Amino acid sequence: MRRDRIAAQRCSIARSSAVIGDPWSLLVIREVFLGHRRFTELVRYTGAQPSVVSERLKRLVDAGVLERREYQQHPPRQEYRLTPMGKDLQPVLLALTHWGDTHLDDGGGPPVVNVHTTCGNQVEPVMVCGHCREPTEGRIRSEPGPGAPISRREA
Repeated sequence: MRRDRIAAQRCSIARSSAVIGDPWSLLVIREVFLGHRRFTELVRYTGAQPSVVSERLKRLVDAGVLERREYQQHPPRQEYRLTPMGKDLQPVLLALTHWGDTHLDDGGGPPVVNVHTTCGNQVEPVMVCGHCREPTEGRIRSEPGPGAPISRREA
């Protein structure tokens, strides 16, 4: 299925995957979170071909996840920074990291440990109810929302 057809679905997961749902996009975003903002760094640390990184950067900038900023005028050079939309992906990346560390570990332990700067302990993503703050594991049901097609709301 083409990316634009996926993006047009009335599904938040489909729309999100149309923007960040390929491995190279996620790796570019990971590197920008880690502080690598220049094109050569993104090519180096993602392991992708320059043409692939260039295409992903264009898509992520066009989608509003990253912004391009000039850091040098002569010759002109740009770097990439997370927008507020991009920064909102941090819990997603932490959850993917935790899932990968839990289920895809090759026996060597996690390659990256995320540490809470306030207390110095390792961060683990935990979902809690936005209202009562109770952990939600095993206690979530999905219901049609206001943006759901009428056929889903009536089912």
